Amino acid sequence: MKVLIVEDEIRLADTLGQILIEQRYLADIVYNGADGFEYAMSGIYDVIILDVMLPQMNGFDVVRNLRRNKIATPVLLLTAKDKVSDKIAGLDNGADDYLTKPFFTDELLARIRALTRRQGDVVMDELAFADLTLNLSAYTLKCGIKSIHLGLKEYEVMRMLIASPQRVVPKEDMISRVWGDESDAVDNNVEVYISFLRKKLFYLGSKVTISTMRKKGYFLEEVNR
Repeated sequence: MKVLIVEDEIRLADTLGQILIEQRYLADIVYNGADGFEYAMSGIYDVIILDVMLPQMNGFDVVRNLRRNKIATPVLLLTAKDKVSDKIAGLDNGADDYLTKPFFTDELLARIRALTRRQGDVVMDELAFADLTLNLSAYTLKCGIKSIHLGLKEYEVMRMLIASPQRVVPKEDMISRVWGDESDAVDNNVEVYISFLRKKLFYLGSKVTISTMRKKGYFLEEVNR
C-alpha cells in the first residue's frame, strides 16, 4: 500500500514516514499543500495523511480540490485543531476521517486500515481504462483473456497513467514518484519504461496506447488498431 504524507512539521512528517515503512507501507512525504495536491493528483496513493495548517495551500483546500478533480483517494486529516466546527469543515470538504494531535501510533494505523477496508468509493483492487485493467495487488495488466506481469517500475508508471486516463502526466512527475527525488534518473529512463509498456500493450492486443504530448508528458488514449 502506498501512502502520501503531507505535513509541514518536518520531524513529525519524517517520523510518520518511518512508522509506515516499519509497517511495510510505501510512503512519500511532502511539506506543503501545493506539493501535496500535485502528488495526490497522480492518483497512485491508497491513503493520504493530510495536515490542515499548511503553507501554500491549506488541507481543506487540498482535499476540496482533489474531490473537484474526481480524485477519490481516502484522506485522513491530521491536525492540532480539535474544535467540532473544524472537524465538520474537514469532512464537508471531502475528507474521510479526522485525527487530532497528539495521537497514538496504534490509533493512526487502525484508522488507515479502516479507510482501506471500506467498500465502494475508497480503495479498489483494480484500475481500468477502456479494455485495459491493472491489478493493484498482483501487478498484472490484463486485456480480455490475456494478462502480463509488470515489473515494479513498469507498474508504477502504468498506475500513474491509468489512475488519471487522458490526463497528461509530466516526465518530471514520473521521475520524482517512481525513481525518487534523490535518484539520477533522467528523461531517457522514463522513455525506456514507456517503450516497455507500449510493447506489452501491443502483446495484449489492447486498444489503449500511451500517447506523447511533446515537451509535456504521456497520457493514455483509446485508438482503433
